[in-house]
Amino acid sequence: MSGAEAQSMLRPGVILPFLITGTIWGSTWFVITGQIDGVPAAWSVFYRFALATPALFLVAFLMKRRIKLARPEHVLAAVVGIFQFSGNFLFVYHSELYVTSGIVAMMFALLMVPNAIFARIFLGERVQGGFMLGSAVAIIGVSFLLFHEWRANPNAGVIGGNVGLGIVLAMLGILSASVANVVQANPTGRAVPMVSLLAWAMLYGTAFDGIFALLTAGAPPVPTNIEYWSGIIYLALIGSVVTFPLHYNLVREIGAGRTAYNSIVTICVAMLISTLLEDYRWTLLTAGGMALAILGMVLALKARKQKTIKVGQATAFRHDVD
Repeated sequence: MSGAEAQSMLRPGVILPFLITGTIWGSTWFVITGQIDGVPAAWSVFYRFALATPALFLVAFLMKRRIKLARPEHVLAAVVGIFQFSGNFLFVYHSELYVTSGIVAMMFALLMVPNAIFARIFLGERVQGGFMLGSAVAIIGVSFLLFHEWRANPNAGVIGGNVGLGIVLAMLGILSASVANVVQANPTGRAVPMVSLLAWAMLYGTAFDGIFALLTAGAPPVPTNIEYWSGIIYLALIGSVVTFPLHYNLVREIGAGRTAYNSIVTICVAMLISTLLEDYRWTLLTAGGMALAILGMVLALKARKQKTIKVGQATAFRHDVD
């Protein structure tokens, strides 16, 4: 990173939203664990976005963005909504039934990998050798973490049980999010104000979430636990509505490639919370794995930088899933 780039990153108007979004997204992974304790995960996903959707439309209105979409734009919003706000989050919530939230967050930090592959296939984006090297290092690091999780869990012997199932679900969530990321980067998507596209996509995704929850989990539960509803409010308003505008402003200010560096803040916060609140135990294997994962992400992101702006724009959905 050149001196001019570093200086632009350290401006208050950049570094503050950069740290805020990374910290919030890092905390959402743990909050999700409280949403799946005694309540079907599908209904928790629905409640989250049922609250976030009108708030995001309000943000679009207050920002004076075009809200009315043409038919092709609605089709795109529906596709993004199904993959991002349904498939992605449904897989993530269910994966955290089996795998520590910090580990799931670490896996999602590798979203840049399928993003780059799909963007190469569908958008013609070139993948640099440095990106491939960095991604390989990060994958090795995450593999160390997953191996530790697998070895520490006595019920992980089959792919359908516990940690194995959690890993598969998290990987499906990553792929689902990546499809949405690349799809929204096409010419139709770039012509729509991002906050408006997100609002409509969230509306379509929420509708699907409600239908899926009704078919798979029965009638909607009404939890009486105040902590549960506090978590829903936090995930919907802070974890979804507040962070997206901040993130998009960063994309405009410093470019999408460097904005993606906040994934490093996200995983550090997520793993810290897992250590303090989920009794995550560190070993030489996990410490080395985390170091390799962070090093690999830095190498990969530096390699991509500003040259792959379309792929970088695709990371705008990255998560929060956050």
